[in-house]
Amino acid sequence: MIKMMKQYPTTLFLLSITSLVFLAMQFFYMGNASTAPIIYQFGGMYGQALRLDPSQIWRLITPIFVHIGWEHFLFNGITLYFLGQVAESIWGSWKFLAIYILSGIMGNLFTFFLTPDVVAAGASTSIFGLFTALVVAGHFSGNPYLRQLGQTYQALIVINLLFNLFTPGISMVGHLGGIVGGLLCAFFLPNDSSKRAFKPWYAPLSLTLYSFFILALLFNLYY
Repeated sequence: MIKMMKQYPTTLFLLSITSLVFLAMQFFYMGNASTAPIIYQFGGMYGQALRLDPSQIWRLITPIFVHIGWEHFLFNGITLYFLGQVAESIWGSWKFLAIYILSGIMGNLFTFFLTPDVVAAGASTSIFGLFTALVVAGHFSGNPYLRQLGQTYQALIVINLLFNLFTPGISMVGHLGGIVGGLLCAFFLPNDSSKRAFKPWYAPLSLTLYSFFILALLFNLYY
């Protein structure tokens, strides 16, 4: 644990918050913790509520740390544990945190726009963003290990999306949003290896596109 705190502080931080939120839900609501009202109460995304009360814009972030049942929590928690260490070693703690949060926000933006009547939550928006950022980093890297890693995660994205098609209750649009978020973040928050291969206009263009989605949300809420 001490070694992880030193080498992967952001991964441990994200795991700790995610675990504390989930355990609090179980402690206070036990058998009802997976119901839509409780998920919403703990910060789940519900587009109609955000439209009625734009001050709840914080719901773009909080669903990342809320999970629906033990299976959902354990699957995402274990994935974050291993994937987070890989990503944090490639980008460093702060860029990794930014990619994780910004990918999750984009996933929740897609959920808001495309499935506003659904209560949604989970770290998978951010996890799909990390998968995609790793694919981009691998593609532009001259490091054979990173290239192989990127190809592996590319296959995982395809497999998981196919799995989503046949699994009820999973937010496909949230995962697609996470993929878009991770793709854009990989260009304006590059790791050192891929940054050298990027053209100068990659970063400003990707940041502009990401900002466009945020501005579209704000326009939708306030006008």
